[in-house]
Amino acid sequence: MGDFDYQKLDDIIHSRIRLAIMSVLVTITEADFNFLKKQVNATDGNLSVSLKKLEDAGYLTVTKSFIDRKPSSKYQLTEEGRTAFKVYIDQLEKLLGK
Repeated sequence: MGDFDYQKLDDIIHSRIRLAIMSVLVTITEADFNFLKKQVNATDGNLSVSLKKLEDAGYLTVTKSFIDRKPSSKYQLTEEGRTAFKVYIDQLEKLLGK
């Protein structure tokens, strides 16, 4: 465990909601807002803020459209987001001594 430096953990990902979002998106191609809300069990406001933070970091992209006059947002990880998530998991494994 001597090699682990907690300051190397990505502060963008290291939040319960953002980590949950990344964990869901790494396993699928894309997800809409309502699907993520259900999976992450977050309020609209908390989810929206977290998604925006991940988008601003370049970790995910959003595609907005309308379906039957209702707004629809679909999210997917970018390559940068996939890489950042892998690095984050690698750092956690170092912490755990794996």
